[in-house]
Amino acid sequence: MKTTPKRLHWRSFVAATLSAAALAGCHKVGTSETANGTVAPAATPAAAPGAAVDRDSITDLADRGRILGSADAPVWIVEASDFQCPFCKAFHDQTFPQVIRDYVNTNKVRVAFLNFPLSMHRNSHQAAEAGMCASVQQHFWPMHDALFATQDRWGELPDPTAVYDSLARAIGLNEPDWKRCFTTHATLALVQADYARAQQSGVQSTPTFFIGSSVIEGAQPYQEFRDTIESVLKRTKPGAPPARQRQR
Repeated sequence: MKTTPKRLHWRSFVAATLSAAALAGCHKVGTSETANGTVAPAATPAAAPGAAVDRDSITDLADRGRILGSADAPVWIVEASDFQCPFCKAFHDQTFPQVIRDYVNTNKVRVAFLNFPLSMHRNSHQAAEAGMCASVQQHFWPMHDALFATQDRWGELPDPTAVYDSLARAIGLNEPDWKRCFTTHATLALVQADYARAQQSGVQSTPTFFIGSSVIEGAQPYQEFRDTIESVLKRTKPGAPPARQRQR
């Protein structure tokens, strides 16, 4: 039987406002950035707050692929991130493995990745598309790990495509399909919609994390994530028995 992939309902778990100051994060420049690094007129649909994405099979697959954890985990963590941000890499390297071990792999938390590529980072927009094209093949998280692991290799290249190609090959993607997705910008609208939703929710820097109704800004130590998650879990009504989870 064919089943319909579960879609992310951003407005149900992304907070409406954030605190004024952000520490240990990459800050966007100015107030009129868009996800392609240009200043767009107010009427540009992709840059408008709450912009919608036309649903198709590629978009649905990409959207589904960037969720990690049990479908019945009671708490969401939504991470607004930029693959070229050094603070996002610091979180990925130092804190994320502990979050996975203690909360994702125990079916308490599920994670969704929200693209927030900053124009101050030369290749962050292409990296976001590389990640989402991997997500179409349900390989977002291996590509996510590979992009952060090689950030210093591709970050300042005039053209990072060759590095992205090598990563796609290394993680076992169907290369022609991934290449077609990447070169035709098949997931660009989804990246732009991510940016618009994060901007509407008040994101000013990366990484920013929405955990239930709480917000953490910056690459904070694991203890802050642990304390916040435990607090949210205590306030969350237990759900159904956990389903099979997606492992990293």
